[in-house]
Amino acid sequence: MRLNSDKTGKLFVILSGFFLTNAILAEFVGIKIFALEPTLGVDPLNWTLFGQTGTVNVTAGVLVWPFVFVMTDVINEYFGRRGVRFISYLTVLFIVYAFVFAFAAIHAVPADWWISAYEEQGIPDMQAAFAGIFGQGRWVIAGSLVAFLIGQLLDVAVYHRVRRFTGEKKIWLRATGSTLISQFVDSFVVLYIAFVIGPQRWSMDLFLAVGTLNYSYKFLMAIAMTPLIYLAHALIDRYLGDEAAKMKEAAAADLARW
Repeated sequence: MRLNSDKTGKLFVILSGFFLTNAILAEFVGIKIFALEPTLGVDPLNWTLFGQTGTVNVTAGVLVWPFVFVMTDVINEYFGRRGVRFISYLTVLFIVYAFVFAFAAIHAVPADWWISAYEEQGIPDMQAAFAGIFGQGRWVIAGSLVAFLIGQLLDVAVYHRVRRFTGEKKIWLRATGSTLISQFVDSFVVLYIAFVIGPQRWSMDLFLAVGTLNYSYKFLMAIAMTPLIYLAHALIDRYLGDEAAKMKEAAAADLARW
C-alpha cells in the first residue's frame, strides 16, 4: 500500500473513515432485530427452514454492512491486500476500544434524576435501557469480531485471485463474488460463536435456519449494490486522473507478491 500523493492520501483517509464509521455503527445498532417484511410493506413470508418456521427478522446491522462490503472492494482495487488488511485490523481495535468505553459508561453510577428522566416517553429506567443497548454480551462481541476479521481476509483473498483471471475487466465478478463467499462464512461464524458456543446454546437447526436467512439477505444486497461499486470506481478514477491506473497496477503487483 503506497500513498504516493496528497490525493491518494486523502482518498485513503476518506475510504477508511467511511469504513470505520459503518463498521462501528453496525456493531451498536445490531442489537436491534427488525421485521423485514412489514418494513418493506409486504406480507410475511412465513418461511420454513431446517424444521424452523417464522418471519424474516434480521439485525439492524445489515442496514450498514453492505456499505462496508463496497468499501472493502474499493480499497482492494486501489490499495491492494495490504490496504484492506491494515484497515481491517484497525477496525477491530477501534471496535474493541468503543466497547471498552461503552462498558465503562454502563458501570458508571447514574444520577438519580436521570434514571426516570424519560419516564413520560415510556422509558421507566434509563440505566437499564442504556445497558441493554450498549451492553451486548461478550459472546456476541467475540463472534462479531472473529467473523468480521475472517470475512475481510477471505474477501481479500478471493478478490485478488479472481482478479488474476479478469485483469481490469469484470469488476462486478470479483467484487460481488468475493463478497458472496466471504459473507457466507461471516454469516455462520458470528452466529455459531455467539449463539451455539455461547450461553444460549442454539440447536443446529435454528443456527442453520437463521444463518441461511441472514446470508440470503446479504446475497441479495451484494447483487443490488453492484451499480454502487461501478459508481464509486468512476468517481475515484475521475478524482485521481492518470494516477488511478498506477494505483491499480500497484495493487495488482501486491497480489503477485502474495
